[in-house]
Amino acid sequence: MFSYRRTPELPTREEALKGRSQPLFDLPEKHTVLGNPLAGPYPEGLEVADFGLGCFWGAERKFWQTPGVWTTLAGYQGGFTENPTYEEVCSGQTGHTEVVRVVFDPAQVSYATLLKLFWESHDPTQGFRQGGDIGTQYRSAVYTHSPAHQQAAEASREAYQQVLTASGHGQITTAVLPAAERPFWPAEAYHQQYLDKNPGGYCGIGGTGVSCPIGVAPARAIVAGQIVAVSITKR
Repeated sequence: MFSYRRTPELPTREEALKGRSQPLFDLPEKHTVLGNPLAGPYPEGLEVADFGLGCFWGAERKFWQTPGVWTTLAGYQGGFTENPTYEEVCSGQTGHTEVVRVVFDPAQVSYATLLKLFWESHDPTQGFRQGGDIGTQYRSAVYTHSPAHQQAAEASREAYQQVLTASGHGQITTAVLPAAERPFWPAEAYHQQYLDKNPGGYCGIGGTGVSCPIGVAPARAIVAGQIVAVSITKR
């Protein structure tokens, strides 16, 4: 919710804080709402998705309220510092963004549905900020765990750009990158399910009001007065 840098700028690997080999805190065992373990390994058949859409407090609640989601974790990803702390991430010197790890049952909720929720729950055109929250840790990002998820996320970004452009919005700044070389570091215990523990707590989540064209086959977007087919389908 704060940044030490007036002008947000991502550090290089050489500039980033080095971090540590072990975390400075313990992760709670179970999700306070869903009752399932936070850390893996997860049951067979479940899939993992990582989304950065601003402050992870409100973002995590969006996903744990979605049927078919097995567990969620708040954490840090996309930077260089190992086992970072919240204060280090907020300093802008780790390169990480705040993310929510979503563990879900694809038989109950599709990855396309989660992508739709992701796009519609924030403004992906704002760069290193989300509303009044300013800093590199608030940038929009999707970190994928399979080639199929990478392809789906890229296609959804293209589809949403079309409807955003038609609605007068700017360019999407969301990074869509494989998670394999971008480790997820769980956040401190007090961040996990924060809005369940603090129902009146801060929630900076807010979308553009523009619906994302995902969920029908084929999805369609209105661009410059014409209906354009978009190859995004819901499983």
